[in-house]
Amino acid sequence: MISAALLEKSWSERLTNEFGKDYFQQLLFQLKLEKEAGFTHYPAEQLVFHALNSCSFEKTKVVILGQDPYHGPGQAHGLSFSVPEGVRFPPSLRNIFKELHADLGLTIPASGDLDRWAKQGVLLLNTVLSVRENEAGSHRQLGWEQFTDQIIRLLSTEKSGLVFLLWGKFAHEKAALINQGKHLVLKAAHPSPLSAYAGFFGCKHFSQTNAYLTKNGKQAIVW
Repeated sequence: MISAALLEKSWSERLTNEFGKDYFQQLLFQLKLEKEAGFTHYPAEQLVFHALNSCSFEKTKVVILGQDPYHGPGQAHGLSFSVPEGVRFPPSLRNIFKELHADLGLTIPASGDLDRWAKQGVLLLNTVLSVRENEAGSHRQLGWEQFTDQIIRLLSTEKSGLVFLLWGKFAHEKAALINQGKHLVLKAAHPSPLSAYAGFFGCKHFSQTNAYLTKNGKQAIVW
């Protein structure tokens, strides 16, 4: 069952109170009803908080916001834009790698598993943390947004010198939760094929992120 017990210690200390609030209890109730009705949810329950568990509060220095998990079998594993080892790249992830190549000259990797970024302090956070199989956006407005908004507020308030990468309109709206006097907020179009040519390609967010981190005495990300 989804609970604070699934959270890494530094996040559990800051988020446990959220689990007792009415909105979160209603969220859990709705997810339970769907499962009882036979719906399949992604990712697996033990991976719902994978983004938080693989990148502690203290370690976080970059935040990449996604929307909701991939809704096909075997794709979602709790990190925004990421897929497990051996899974074919979804179009948005492929475009992210294309921009990385154009920006930093990096070879497009063989694996779409972005755990390697998370281990360096990149919080790959979806604003909605679950989805019904084959139904994109099916768990929006159930309460996850309230939970992840609190995560963004905590990072903005309690830390300084973070980089927030906001790709697409939905992510741009989260800028209102961030103290831009303390953090770097970079906005671009979403990497989806529908919008990548409208401002994602050429945004150079990866080199800008590393320049800012280095300037602020933090280790650059090995993308």
